[in-house]
Amino acid sequence: MKTIKVVAALIFRTNSQNNIEIFATQRGYGEYKDWWEFPGGKVEEGESPEAALAREIQEELATEIRVGDYIDTIEYDYPDFHLSMRCYKCFVISGKLKLLEHENAVWLTVDNLRSVNWLPADITILDKVQKMLSSPSHDTIPL
Repeated sequence: MKTIKVVAALIFRTNSQNNIEIFATQRGYGEYKDWWEFPGGKVEEGESPEAALAREIQEELATEIRVGDYIDTIEYDYPDFHLSMRCYKCFVISGKLKLLEHENAVWLTVDNLRSVNWLPADITILDKVQKMLSSPSHDTIPL
């Protein structure tokens, strides 16, 4: 089975009510159109995962991010391929998260994290994300 290596940005912020939120995007194309995911994309040959993530977010969302701590690697078997997805904690440095490839986007809190129809691979990291959203010591950037 073919393995596809991708990176995902878990973009966090603190909202005006001082709650931690995470950014999710809705796919606008392909077999999983309308499903939700953490933004990111494929790692190119010779590219570091961190550089790939910064490039993908610039291409997809016209936004510069700071790629922070590595969180986890998700290994997931889809019917036609194996996905290896490295996830990183990220923060917006500049830009407005403009949707250039996605259909929709939303900021989610710990209370509504599971309210969207997540892609199967992304579901597997939600328990970790939930803990991060609940942690008062979470390293975030204010609005």
